[in-house]
Amino acid sequence: MLNAAKETDVEKILITSTSEVYGSGQYFPMDEKHPLVAQSPYSATKIAADKLAQSYYASFGTPILIIRPFNAFGPRQSRRAVIPSIIYQALKNNRIKLGNQFAERDFNFVEDIIEGYYLASTSKTDKFLGHEFNISSGYSISILEITKLIGKILNKKLIIETDKIRFRPKKSEVNKLLGCSKKARKILGWKPKLSGKIKLAAGIKKTIDWYSNEENMRVFADNSYEK
Repeated sequence: MLNAAKETDVEKILITSTSEVYGSGQYFPMDEKHPLVAQSPYSATKIAADKLAQSYYASFGTPILIIRPFNAFGPRQSRRAVIPSIIYQALKNNRIKLGNQFAERDFNFVEDIIEGYYLASTSKTDKFLGHEFNISSGYSISILEITKLIGKILNKKLIIETDKIRFRPKKSEVNKLLGCSKKARKILGWKPKLSGKIKLAAGIKKTIDWYSNEENMRVFADNSYEK
């Protein structure tokens, strides 16, 4: 894609990064100056992709922007992701199988993330080409608290069970992600509509409503963890 962009007259190419490139936070909130830590093979490949894109900008002037979303959630997400997995289990019964309950994540509703991509693609950001932009709510919550929130919305008392298959290798687990999006807010004019605990609950409610539809549940089935 970078080679194709270099050889053609593209206006801008957006590179999708991930908050995982930061590893377990060394300070919070994590801004774009936070060290990049290849804590897992996945994060290593994403760091490599980001740096390769920046090298094309530095060498050839390829017009790239790096969008670095923190944890996304919302309708149509695979059930391999943690929030859809919890919702699916909670809709079927009241027993929830989890891995690390205490890892904290900065969850962002899909509509907010798409807005970030839209603004990045349309904003006049020529002097910021080659830059990274965090897309993050600035609010961190544990997997355990997310589970309790889902139970509260569904009005169900959920029983949590530890499932070893859901744990990452111990040293690769990112303990906490909490992003700083001041750069995206200032340069791109991005502002999340569903951030903070109360608005996060509104996004979770929208997601639950979507997965409550049996047809949606069937189409987005991924039974790898629910067998």
